[in-house]
Amino acid sequence: MSFLRKTGTIFLVCFLLAGNYAYGGYKFELGDQDKGEIGFWSQVWYQFVEDGKDSNNDGIHDKDLNDFMIRRAYLYIRGEVTPYLGFFTHIAGDRIGQDDLDDSSLGLGSGVAIRDMWITLKLHEAFKIQAGRMYVPLTRNYGTTSTMSLLTTDLDWGQGGIRSNIFYPSKVGRDDGVTLWGNIHGGLIQYRFMVGDGDESMAGNPDDKLRFAGRISASLFEPETGWFNPGTYLGKKRVLSLGAGVDSQNDLVFGTERGDYLSWTADVFYDQPLGSYGALTFEGAYIDIKNGPIPITFTQQALGDDASIISLKAGYLCPVQVGPGQFQPFGHWQRISVDESGKDDTNVYGFGLNYFIKGQANKVSVDFTFVDQKDEIPSRNVRDHFILTFQLAAGF
Repeated sequence: MSFLRKTGTIFLVCFLLAGNYAYGGYKFELGDQDKGEIGFWSQVWYQFVEDGKDSNNDGIHDKDLNDFMIRRAYLYIRGEVTPYLGFFTHIAGDRIGQDDLDDSSLGLGSGVAIRDMWITLKLHEAFKIQAGRMYVPLTRNYGTTSTMSLLTTDLDWGQGGIRSNIFYPSKVGRDDGVTLWGNIHGGLIQYRFMVGDGDESMAGNPDDKLRFAGRISASLFEPETGWFNPGTYLGKKRVLSLGAGVDSQNDLVFGTERGDYLSWTADVFYDQPLGSYGALTFEGAYIDIKNGPIPITFTQQALGDDASIISLKAGYLCPVQVGPGQFQPFGHWQRISVDESGKDDTNVYGFGLNYFIKGQANKVSVDFTFVDQKDEIPSRNVRDHFILTFQLAAGF
């Protein structure tokens, strides 16, 4: 069977299996005040990666890779014991079955792990104390946006998307700590401030320094008041959000040197319903990194380098319903620039298509991504790549 016939069959099976589920979970009550919800959602991938297989164990990906995986499988439980005390838990597996990946302690490649788990003390809508494992409040893309409802097929490059890693210390984008957060003026302003573990390794954090991270956003039209936000509102909400974040941890070890890690970001998110003409979604961000503690995959950014990332993405929700759902074409671009002398940029760009069957959680997606090096270094696997991804997502 040819490659096109194989991928066509996979796409058809994904479409048929997606079903007619709605994200919202099964809600229950145990008393006058006790309220809860339980639900499950998952994303299944087929991925083709040009030069994605290391056949000689020399660190160079020199063979094409065909890979099937469970990209995400999340069981969530949340509830309120009283109006002042609540909890949330994600039990998750990520990239299950991905070639050459296995870290069961974090639920990567095999096994499951507690991905998110916190208890929230709600003293006021403007002041909540959240303790446990949760998103690092830095970027919008991987700090407030639910991966269940992304505009693009996956997260940005440099934040764990497609085949990349996360540029900051984390437990799959999360950290253990305490976050103060809340909504001011009915959600016009939202703030988050975390004190967390950050880099916990003795080699990288010998003096056990704490992480400090924070984020603030302003919603100029309709408010965004939740901990998780969707990456696209599918024409149901008009949102213009301006955000900024900072993440820092002092006195870390970068190879043979020590220094302070610091990153900051500024971002904008715009979602505009167009009535009978559909809806438009746009997101842009700039990230500045000083003494990067984590090298970024397929780029020249190495341990301890200063770097910057520019990210742009846009999508258009087509107004006409086709069968049970709607189509949404999208495009994305990231540029990773390393400040160190003699190191060149990496551009990651692509386009794709979502077919929403019911809500953001239940969809079929296809994505074409190109990793374009200004200067290829094959010995370090800094080379051009083409990546094709098919996704089936379903949840309730």
